[in-house]
Amino acid sequence: MGLTLALAGCGGSGEGVGGGRLDAIKARGSLTCGVDGKLPGFSYQDNSGKYVGIDVDVCRALAAALFNDPNKVEYRELTASERFTALASGEVDVLSRNTTRTLSRDAKGGNGLEFAPTIFFDGQGVMVPLASGITNLKDLAGKTICVENGTTTELNLADRFRELGVPYTPVKYQTGDQTYGAYLQGRCAAVTSDRSQLAAKKTSFPDPAAHTLLPDVLSKEPLGPVTVNNDSGLSDALRWVIFATMQAEESGIDSNNLKQKLAFAKANPNQADLRRFLGVEGDLGEQLGLSADFVPRVIASVGNYGEIYERNVGKASRLKLERGLNNSYKNGGLIYSPPFR
Repeated sequence: MGLTLALAGCGGSGEGVGGGRLDAIKARGSLTCGVDGKLPGFSYQDNSGKYVGIDVDVCRALAAALFNDPNKVEYRELTASERFTALASGEVDVLSRNTTRTLSRDAKGGNGLEFAPTIFFDGQGVMVPLASGITNLKDLAGKTICVENGTTTELNLADRFRELGVPYTPVKYQTGDQTYGAYLQGRCAAVTSDRSQLAAKKTSFPDPAAHTLLPDVLSKEPLGPVTVNNDSGLSDALRWVIFATMQAEESGIDSNNLKQKLAFAKANPNQADLRRFLGVEGDLGEQLGLSADFVPRVIASVGNYGEIYERNVGKASRLKLERGLNNSYKNGGLIYSPPFR
């Protein structure tokens, strides 16, 4: 995509506006992002060793907004049990690791996290070997289920089976690799996680067709990036970078037509909304401690939300997940950006 846009200098106006960790990131010259690193579609290394996925594109988008370079990111692979400690300690600036937003994680009296907008609406599911004959949750009575420790998945599993009155034995593991490895070795009758994660992991199995997802959905799983609480500079910048990808799709702007849309905005003073959004006029970027052209930087680097979705988990990917709730609100989904004004 390699588009260079210079409505404002790199770093831009607004230096010092962000404060806290945002200024520290700018001074360092790179962003440190905590990811899973082994989850196809969300964050993993491709054949060339490059990190790719929806969660990775969030990191790349923020780096593009900050430095006009989406590659100025250092990735740290974190397990579910490591992730919040790494964020709180400053080991990572942003956690972009398929993390579910919950009250206890958000609250000051809980984990005290600051959630960015949800980038993937999901639900928990259960996968079983096709040959097992298991077709619903009640068929798992008295059986073992592999689950990753320290996740909402573990708690949802317990709650749902308690409601159903179905006895089962959870077999807990510290990492996703251990969890799925145990399932494939037959140590558990089933494995549970977010449905998107199950679909992603299944693509890497020796025989994907030998496994199936049960139709049951155990929970709501709104997944999104996270920053530390009480650091509004960084959390605001991340929030509006993500909203920029959503608004771009709403406005029909993508990585292919960005140059034309930008030229149109510059040539037409009456296009107030478009000019503000693309940084041709106004000070929205400055208010966030970003450059005036942070939105074009983001779209040039990662595309709009629809592009991000389709290449990583949608029709252009191995997962081929339908957009469903992850469609724009204009198409019956939940993806919606507040106004850029």
